Amino acid sequence: MVAVNGAKSPAVPVLRGRDKELATLHDALDRARGGFGSALVLLAESGMGKTTLLDALRPATADFFCLDTAGIAAEATLPLAGLHRLLQPLADRVRSLPVSMARTLVPVITEGERHEEDAFALYRAVHRLLADTAGQIPLLCRADDVHRMDRISVEALTFAARRLAGDRAVVLFTSRLDDGDLLTGIPRLRLHPLGAAASQQVLQDRLDHGLPDGLVEDLVELASGNPLALIELADSLTLEQLSGEAPGPEALPEHSRLRAMLRRRFLRLSPAARRLATMAVVDDQLDTDTVVRAATDAGIDLDALEEAASSGLIRLDGDRVEVPSPLIRSTLFADVPLAERQAAHRLLAAVLHPEQDKLRWTWQRVALAEAPRHRLADELDAAAAAARETGDYAASARAYQRAAALTAAPEDKALRLIAAATDSSFAGRSRHARALLRQAVPFTTTSPELRGLADLLQGEIELRDGVPAIANEVLLAAATELIDSNRTLAITALMLAADASCLSGNYLHYVEVADRAARLRRPDEPPATRQMFDHFEGMTATYAGRHAEAVEPLRRVIALAETADHPMSTIWASEAAYTLGDAVLAQELATKAVSTARAHGFAVLLPWAMVYLSMSALLHDRHITAMSSSLDGMRVAAAIGQQNCAVDHLTILALLAALLGDRETALLRLEAAATGTRARGLGRPSALSSWAVACVDLADDRPADALDRLRLMAAGTGYVHPAIRAMAAPHFVEAAVRCGEGAKAEHALEIFDHWASATGSTPRLAQSHRCHALLAGGGAGAEEHFREAIRLHRASNTALELAKTELFFAHQLRRSRKPRAAREHLRDALKIFQEYDAELWAERTRAELRAAGETVAANRPRTTATLTPQQEQIAALVAEGATNREIAAQLVVSPRTVDHHLRNIFTKLGVRSRVELTALFR
Repeated sequence: MVAVNGAKSPAVPVLRGRDKELATLHDALDRARGGFGSALVLLAESGMGKTTLLDALRPATADFFCLDTAGIAAEATLPLAGLHRLLQPLADRVRSLPVSMARTLVPVITEGERHEEDAFALYRAVHRLLADTAGQIPLLCRADDVHRMDRISVEALTFAARRLAGDRAVVLFTSRLDDGDLLTGIPRLRLHPLGAAASQQVLQDRLDHGLPDGLVEDLVELASGNPLALIELADSLTLEQLSGEAPGPEALPEHSRLRAMLRRRFLRLSPAARRLATMAVVDDQLDTDTVVRAATDAGIDLDALEEAASSGLIRLDGDRVEVPSPLIRSTLFADVPLAERQAAHRLLAAVLHPEQDKLRWTWQRVALAEAPRHRLADELDAAAAAARETGDYAASARAYQRAAALTAAPEDKALRLIAAATDSSFAGRSRHARALLRQAVPFTTTSPELRGLADLLQGEIELRDGVPAIANEVLLAAATELIDSNRTLAITALMLAADASCLSGNYLHYVEVADRAARLRRPDEPPATRQMFDHFEGMTATYAGRHAEAVEPLRRVIALAETADHPMSTIWASEAAYTLGDAVLAQELATKAVSTARAHGFAVLLPWAMVYLSMSALLHDRHITAMSSSLDGMRVAAAIGQQNCAVDHLTILALLAALLGDRETALLRLEAAATGTRARGLGRPSALSSWAVACVDLADDRPADALDRLRLMAAGTGYVHPAIRAMAAPHFVEAAVRCGEGAKAEHALEIFDHWASATGSTPRLAQSHRCHALLAGGGAGAEEHFREAIRLHRASNTALELAKTELFFAHQLRRSRKPRAAREHLRDALKIFQEYDAELWAERTRAELRAAGETVAANRPRTTATLTPQQEQIAALVAEGATNREIAAQLVVSPRTVDHHLRNIFTKLGVRSRVELTALFR
């Protein structure tokens, strides 16, 4: 192959994925300009961009006097070498210090004989020099790679840094993670590995041309979020790799700087520590018990384990001994001599139990080639099946992949690769699953069943983290390929294809898929396929507005879930219960699906189950449950590579904020979701987004804007979303009535009434009566509907909706000259809005109370009130030490919103600072 250099080097370094860290550093500069000095140490492994981050500050420091030094390994044993480099630009200022301090510093900076003095005198002189400089001009000191710097220089700088809080100064250090103790007392900022999106941006910045999708995913996984690794991998690509004709690299290039640093670190270890580190490289399931037994057999002192761990090449995590990342593992595997790797394999094979550690023991024998390849492949296959039975999908995926590597027959190889990919997906490693599928595809050409299995998995991954329209086509192809060999999986492919149609908002296509499934139905279906057919029947009737016809099949879906122990079956049952309006049952089923998915190792299904947990909780006003579920769901989805599910959860969180009248938070969350919604054609999140903004418009008294948004609910996809349009009908009616569009309100309410009455859903029936009351416009008929709505809200415990109904009812009562009755409802509504922290609605209620003749204090804090759910979350995060910016990122709100909530929390709890709040929560 011909090596090429397709890389481009930007004139100005582009930082990806470091916005939070840059903001922290810019904040420090701003505070220093105002006379509030600070110090910070950036901690990260080699190649993570510590120096680049310091360099990125230069454009913002034109008004600073900048001092720089860096640790150099060759000077680490030279006392004061680092300090000498840093203070050179201040040589002319030294003589302005008091004589004793000048006499101490002159020999450090310039030529001259240095007399031995106590360290304290030197440290005081350094502090005085820096403080005096900062008194004239803001000062920035950057000390890079202090883990390579002489100790006395580091001690002098940290001494000064701790004492510059009242000066216009910032002192920034960088160090490797395992050497942070050199900087005791200095606040630390850890640079974490880049996420997948930022890693892809680094590759795009580095290359003038695009990369095949599979190669991008392989490079991102191999680099493990290390920016230098991404750059060096990009620079090493060949023409064949760039065109997709050759597989991507399996390790850093041979002449890589990062690889050389890791190699040197490994070679500096003692022979015993190297041997233990090599064991972790060749056994990715290594545990401390195995290490102890192996060390005992080999006569290795266990101090060598601590030595290896302190190098950063291995990590001790509970009873696990592991290599921190695929990057380090691949590098060491490439550089550890073969003889040392084989010795590690032999030692592990000797101490592992052939039955209790079957999978790992078999793999050690494979590496040593102690039996024919086909026999070892069969043993690994059997071990993988056993691991799969226990729900250990990460282990079964590894075993199937290793078995495939030893398999010669193309179809057997493909089957094992697909099994490995499937179990990788179950374990939440979708990128790895895609990579395994790419390896399998060339061996599936002669078998429709194998193509079907590969397409089924590819389609499901695309559904969760791709374009739903593409997922639909791939899944329909899978159904065709599987129908003769595995009917259950073929029907499952159709179910997932239908789900892809729902996600894109294309319900015409959903009906086509459902019709195709109906033609396959038999009278004697087993429970698993019967549930899927019933689901199709019930949801098709629902989307067509035939709600009475949908009830029985959806009830059968729920009943059949009792016979299954698979979370996917329970998720479908939760969706059925939600469609029937049974919020309590839907939440119970979704909760069961989440717990079952966790217990059985189905990480891939967790975000999907949490969508229905959030939606069912939202149906009966369990806002804290819905918010917690979607925050968790969003984080899990992002971690396992399911961006479509992450967008789903973001839009649910936006709707939650919108229902409380919090426009800023709702729009912030929708903005975060918008790119994925538009780029992938996600109709369901798009409709939820329209609904959310309409809710805020209504709370802001802009009914015309709300009505316009609710007419289509299809922004960016071109499809009207009937399911969410039906759920949003009460808000449509409210907007239409307030705009004088009674005919439109009546039409929407007629459809909603049919759904609510057919399902008997108490929360929806309550909303229906409220809508009828609004349409009636006053009089006895309106009062009757309002009172029935209030009764049903109370029966279903939907407190927030109850408060809104009481507010609307009170408004009509006041206009009917019944202010006393109005005040009773308004007082109840105000209490509920305050409990939910729905300030905009609370203010509207106060205005109504004042209009009804009651004196109301304007937004007076309630010092004895309990915290709202969101305030509890914020207070707990503060108690854990999170900053406002970190809290905002975690809850997907603005820092200003966090600050607003904190002020209210302080007032309610009678505390004056974060320290007092933390003490209260401990």
